[in-house]
Amino acid sequence: MELLLPHPSNSTPLTVLGFLDRAASVYGDCPSILHTANTVHTWSETHNRCLRIASALTSSSIGIKQGQVVSVVGPNVPSVYELQFAVPMSGAILNNINPRLDAHALSVLLRHSESRLVFVDHRSISLVLEAVSLFTQHEKPHLVLLDDDQENDSSSASDFLDTYEEIMERGNSRFKWIRPQTEWQPMVLNYTSGTTSSPKGVVLSHRAIFMLTVSSLLDWSVPNRPVYLWTLPMFHANGWGYTWGTAAVGATNICTRRVDAPTIYNLIDKHNVTHMCAAPMVLNMLINYPFSTPLKNPVQVHEEKTGSLPVNFVYSI
Repeated sequence: MELLLPHPSNSTPLTVLGFLDRAASVYGDCPSILHTANTVHTWSETHNRCLRIASALTSSSIGIKQGQVVSVVGPNVPSVYELQFAVPMSGAILNNINPRLDAHALSVLLRHSESRLVFVDHRSISLVLEAVSLFTQHEKPHLVLLDDDQENDSSSASDFLDTYEEIMERGNSRFKWIRPQTEWQPMVLNYTSGTTSSPKGVVLSHRAIFMLTVSSLLDWSVPNRPVYLWTLPMFHANGWGYTWGTAAVGATNICTRRVDAPTIYNLIDKHNVTHMCAAPMVLNMLINYPFSTPLKNPVQVHEEKTGSLPVNFVYSI
């Protein structure tokens, strides 16, 4: 019976990061991310890209150490999705930040988390630069520019360490990602919006994220290879776990910057979307939009009812 005691072969720490390895193996040639006409990736390519970013983060030129915080300020674009895997694969702690915050609130979060590196969407450049300018006694984090659909802005290039794609070019696709020594190691750092008082930080372990993600998939009875539309912000409670859950089921992630009724209905119809998550405000917007053509297929929708947790029922639109 002593052979049944915990051993590396039978007690691997729980982590959702392994979902990406499996997706690359099982769903390798299937689409993983669609965004505009120019961005189409397969799960094999997404796996490769995440490993390269993770490798670059640990390189001597950037030097992110295990347990340090890496922040992301951006909308639902492919690079932000990849960072949900790439940052913790480097051993760092992922910190998604709402790009709608003002500069003061953002500065408070970056200082409190002691963030060492911030990935910044090009539409949030001025916001992040103003937030960093408020640092006084704290060490300022390095900045990396996310260049999805980038409108080039050479005036701010000197403020950034590099761009996302340039960092990726220097990464190693054969990088052995850093697995947690224990599933209780922190993986994600989230903050409340601070609408009633100062923002409050919440640290989630690899185990907590694993349980959240698997529970979300089971509660919703998500099938293999759904088409998932990212109407729920990835920075909102980690997209309720579906940032990693979509890899577990080999989903096609439809990324979009815009969350308005015409865009959502167009993407649903164009890509045959099967699943999406939404707050009541978004559902209300969709229901009241005068959409003239009926949808070809129903879409399963998880609704946020209270707090930050999805409820255990769905709508079809």
